[in-house]
Amino acid sequence: MKENLVSIVIPSEVVQTVLSAYQTIETALKEYLIALTPEERRTILKMGDRTLAFVGKVIEFAEANPNFVPPYMNLPELKNDYAAYESLHKMHTPLDQEVSKLSDTLLSAGNDCYRAALVFYNSVKTAAKNDVPGAKTLYDELKKRFEKSVTETKEEKTE
Repeated sequence: MKENLVSIVIPSEVVQTVLSAYQTIETALKEYLIALTPEERRTILKMGDRTLAFVGKVIEFAEANPNFVPPYMNLPELKNDYAAYESLHKMHTPLDQEVSKLSDTLLSAGNDCYRAALVFYNSVKTAAKNDVPGAKTLYDELKKRFEKSVTETKEEKTE
């Protein structure tokens, strides 16, 4: 894998423009969006492309054959939910693509940072082992990242 996956500088004006756009989106959708709990997300029925086509057919058939619509089924509400799903899907798809690219770039930038930091850390570690003046202080501070906490050590011993 390439050593330096990302080599970009994002101007602060671009960051601000994007953050403002996010705020605009959040404000525009605020009254329409909900948040589910993790349990609700696990147990709720999911609708993909095939199910979307099925639901569309059900609406079409129910409207053409009202005698089959049970009295406890709210067809107008189903139609509203279906229209909402289609609208949300139109907005979600391009945002999801951007979020995916944003996540990939964030992951890659993090990889680049951490890889370079490890190069420096290993250089300081080697220098400290060879008693290079000033290296031990740096090494003692940096090595804390790799030390297990007392809690983790106790948990490992009890397992």
